Amino acid sequence: MKLTWFGHSAFALEFADNKVLIDPFLSGNPKFEGDVEKVAAGCTHVLLTHGHNDHVGDTLHILKSTGAQLVANYEICVWMSGQGAENINFANHGGTVDCGGFSTSLVNAFHSSSADQDGKIVYLGNPAGLVIKAPGEPTVYHMGDTEIFGDMALINELHEPDIGIVPIGDRFTMGAKSAAMACRRFFDFKVVFPVHFATFPILDQSADGFLSEMGPDAAKVRVLAPGGDTIVDA
Repeated sequence: MKLTWFGHSAFALEFADNKVLIDPFLSGNPKFEGDVEKVAAGCTHVLLTHGHNDHVGDTLHILKSTGAQLVANYEICVWMSGQGAENINFANHGGTVDCGGFSTSLVNAFHSSSADQDGKIVYLGNPAGLVIKAPGEPTVYHMGDTEIFGDMALINELHEPDIGIVPIGDRFTMGAKSAAMACRRFFDFKVVFPVHFATFPILDQSADGFLSEMGPDAAKVRVLAPGGDTIVDA
């Protein structure tokens, strides 16, 4: 599986015939210096953890330009459908949906979910983490935006994720200490990708604190530069 980080929480997962974009906040992302159309090219699915603008990002444009399938909670799917999205696959917490070649499960996240649309807040259901499973590929857990919570242990027991995409930037999500505690106490990740840091001045500006808190497990952490990619095998 090829994973590419575009800054903030935006990722591409490429495996088999799938190109999956997660939380594609590209336009307006201070850390994204690429081309939105190039990232969108070949996209088969867009997965959203929640409805905040810095996660929904370019989703609607990507859906319309590629015909990609949207996988998200019911409220987000209905909201996007009302704006012209046609290929939707809605789910909710505890549910697993077939995405054709892989599955996506929605799990808990402790955060909020809404959009700022024309100066008005639109409620968009509860935030989620995403567990992506495909035959012969590592299982990916994108935590979305969340605080640490004890039931992460159940997520690990149920899904046994190999890859953790973990918010570390503090203020809106876990900071370095709680993110490292979550990874070390509840999971046995092979690889950890820290996200949701350095995008804006109010977030932690580096992954250094997280690496320090990870202690002997720091060797599992891969800190990508925005636009950077890597391969992770099952």
